[in-house]
Amino acid sequence: MPYSLQLALATFTLTLIATPLVRVLARRAGALDHPGPRRIHDEPVPTLGGLAMVAATLSVAWLARALPGPARELDVRPLLGLSLASVPLLGLGLVDDTRGVSPRIKLLFQIGAGAVLAAFGYGVPLITNPFGAPIASGWMSQPLAILWVVIVINAINLIDGLDGLAAGVVGIAAATLWWVGRGHGDFYVMFIASLLIGTTLGFLVFNFPPARIFMGDTGSHFLGLMLAAASLLENRKATTTAALLFPLIALFVPLADGALAFARRLKAGRHVFSADREHVHHRVLRLGLGPRGSLLVMWGFCLACAALGMALEALPHATGLLLVAAMGIALFVAYRILGRRPEK
Repeated sequence: MPYSLQLALATFTLTLIATPLVRVLARRAGALDHPGPRRIHDEPVPTLGGLAMVAATLSVAWLARALPGPARELDVRPLLGLSLASVPLLGLGLVDDTRGVSPRIKLLFQIGAGAVLAAFGYGVPLITNPFGAPIASGWMSQPLAILWVVIVINAINLIDGLDGLAAGVVGIAAATLWWVGRGHGDFYVMFIASLLIGTTLGFLVFNFPPARIFMGDTGSHFLGLMLAAASLLENRKATTTAALLFPLIALFVPLADGALAFARRLKAGRHVFSADREHVHHRVLRLGLGPRGSLLVMWGFCLACAALGMALEALPHATGLLLVAAMGIALFVAYRILGRRPEK
């Protein structure tokens, strides 16, 4: 059995075992997401599901690193940095899912997690120049890595408003990263991506509409951190930030959705972290497809973006960036058209 498949099966199995236990724990702790104006569920749903994903992913990662096999040869420093960066985000998620945390505190913890990764060697050493040779980022390498971590975490957090959406999008992005890592011969990227694929698939058993448990900020922050770290590792092995961005074209929809949300709230004079029902998935829901139909549409968008991301690797960087820009314009037009449908 291929090693990547073994890793994915291990995290899949552990997530299947851990999630029902966390569900019981969440109910006893009163960690429930209650129905409300911005919610699409009618009954209280246990949260803290991310705790099961964190436990499954990191335990398999360190067990694989300790046992005989390909992972034993991995440099322990990136894995240690990723694990240490997960700790404050795990604590933040647990508090936020039970009591609530202000956006400013969340941002500080996200920056802290990015700083931990940067301290353990994660960075963006080169910046793509479509008109010439790549530009060395120099002292900006680590700040750019921190910024990337914050962006990806918030993208996953913002799109986690529809049952199964965040887990499915992360699974698609992880599969894309695995494929690109395989093409570049980067086992570390394949290693992390395999863990994520199994974890998200295992969680989807309980999170597919109608969800029996939510991942909460505990899960969305952790998954965002893992994806950001894997893409930074891929950038380390490749040559430019285009190599970092292309595998995560699968995340184009949540990244663009986050950018639109920030712009929308700034224009309205509201706090950029305030909540609303104008995200892409909310607008797709207004088409009357229901939660499952809307989820499949969103997954379809992300799969198409993932396929494009893999295709872009074969194109010149300038051409790829132009295609990404065209895709952004198309998404914006679709977003505006969907926004004309009144909310019921």
